[in-house]
Amino acid sequence: MRKYTLGARSETAAETRQRVVQATYELHRTRGIAATSFRDIAERADVAIGTVYHHFPEYDDVIRACGAHTMVVSRPPTAAMFDGIRSPRERLRVLVRELFRFYDRIPEYERIHAERERFAFVSEAFQHIESARRALIAAAVRPRRIGKRVGAAAFAMLEPAVHRALVASGLSTDHAAEVIFRALEHIIFRRTSR
Repeated sequence: MRKYTLGARSETAAETRQRVVQATYELHRTRGIAATSFRDIAERADVAIGTVYHHFPEYDDVIRACGAHTMVVSRPPTAAMFDGIRSPRERLRVLVRELFRFYDRIPEYERIHAERERFAFVSEAFQHIESARRALIAAAVRPRRIGKRVGAAAFAMLEPAVHRALVASGLSTDHAAEVIFRALEHIIFRRTSR
């Protein structure tokens, strides 16, 4: 008779849970959140549907786990990217480049964003992501403060749709980032003549 230990069972349960999360992540990327069912997840993870329910009794539970996994995999930029950079202009350049590289790592961003009103957790997650982007913009240009209109323009120019449109026009991600950096540099750091 095979001897089971709690440690082995826990490890297996953790691996199964991770397989379910990975399957959900892949389905959300390719189909979207609303078009993914527990049955789809079970089939992709190669587990019984009851196993999915065991680990995630509600669909919101698996959405949350998938969201956490997405943030680990996609590595969104944080203020740590500014460590050691004293120049606000250079911090702004780094911010634009790193945000655009992040959008490359998460091409489903806009599709998932479109579903935010259908799922409370997704809406909350995007509010957090957007607040973080605003905070990164402020941190990049510090000690300069930018007004509401300039802040709104900077926020809009750093939307994933802008990145996508520039890349679709034939620019590399880094060239697209440089174009947006130059535009933001002009708007934020322009000198007013008297």
